Amino acid sequence: MNAAQEETRLRRPFWILVAKEIGDHMRSWRFGILFAIIVLASVGSVYGAITALQGGVQQAEFDANFLFLQMFTAVDSSRQLPNFMTFVSFLGPLMGIALGFDSINTERSKGTLSRLLSQPIYRDDFIRAKFVAALLLIAAVVFSLGLLVMGVGLLTIGFPPTPEQFLRVVLFLCLAVVYIGFWLTLSILFSIRCRQAATSALSGIAIWIFFSFFYGMLLNLLAGSMIGDAGQMSLRQQEWLLALNRLSPAQLFSEATTTLLMPGVRSLGPMTMEQVYGAIPAPLPLGQSLLLVWPQLTGLLAATMVCFGLSYLLFMRQEIRSRM
Repeated sequence: MNAAQEETRLRRPFWILVAKEIGDHMRSWRFGILFAIIVLASVGSVYGAITALQGGVQQAEFDANFLFLQMFTAVDSSRQLPNFMTFVSFLGPLMGIALGFDSINTERSKGTLSRLLSQPIYRDDFIRAKFVAALLLIAAVVFSLGLLVMGVGLLTIGFPPTPEQFLRVVLFLCLAVVYIGFWLTLSILFSIRCRQAATSALSGIAIWIFFSFFYGMLLNLLAGSMIGDAGQMSLRQQEWLLALNRLSPAQLFSEATTTLLMPGVRSLGPMTMEQVYGAIPAPLPLGQSLLLVWPQLTGLLAATMVCFGLSYLLFMRQEIRSRM
C-alpha cells in the first residue's frame, strides 16, 4: 500500500463521521423547526424589501445603481419588518448554538462517546467532524437563503447585479458563515466544558443575549458619563469607546456587512474635519470596501479559531471513561 492509499484510508473515518453528523442534524426536529423559522423570517424580510423598494423608487429614495444590494438592506418602516441582514445577525447565532450545544456532552451522557472512540477513529477526527459537519450545514443554509433572495430580487425588481455587486453578496454570505461559525465553536466549547446539555445551551444563549442587548446598553451608559461640559466627547474618547464596542462579535459583523452591502459607507469610525474636507461623496469600489472591513473579518476569524483551538485542546486533554 503506497502513501496516497494509506492517507486516504486514514481520512475515510473522518468523512464518514461528517456524513453521519450532517444526517443526524437534518433528521432532527430541532434543526427542522429552526430552519423553518429562518426561512419564514427571510421571506418576510424579502417582502419588506420589495415593498420598500417599490415605494422608494417611485419617490427617488433609493440609489438606482445599487437596487440589487438593497434587497438585503432595505427596510419597510410601515410594516416594521427588518431586512435580511438584520435577520441573519439575529437568528444566525441561534443556529450556531443549536447545532453545537449538545455535540459532546450528549454523546458522553449516553455512553456512545467511549464506544465510538474505541473504534479505529482518532480523537481529533471526532471533534473536527463535529465542527465541519455543522459548519457545512450552516453554509448550505446561508447560501441557499442568499440565493433565494437574489432570485426573488431578479424576478421582482428586474435589475440584474453587476459582477461587483454579485461578489459583494457572496462575500456577505461568506462573512455570515464565519460569524455563525464563531457561535458554533463557542457552543461546542461549552458542550465540552459542561456536563449537561441544558447548561451549555444556557451559557451560549446568555453570552449571545449579553452581546446583542446588554453590552450596547453598558457602553451607552459609559458614553453618557464621558460627555464633558462641552456636551460632547473628544476624538480620543470616541475612538476608545468604539474599540470597546468592537469587542462584540455582533458589532464586528454589523460593520463588515454594512460596508459590503452599502458601497456608500466610506468610514467606520470618527473622522476629523480635515479628513472630511475635500472627500468626494462617491461609492467605494469593492477592493476599498474589503480593505475597510479587513480588521473586522480578521477579528471574527481569530475569535472563531481561538474558540475552536480551546475546544480542541480541552477535548484532547479530557479523560473519557466507558460506562458500564
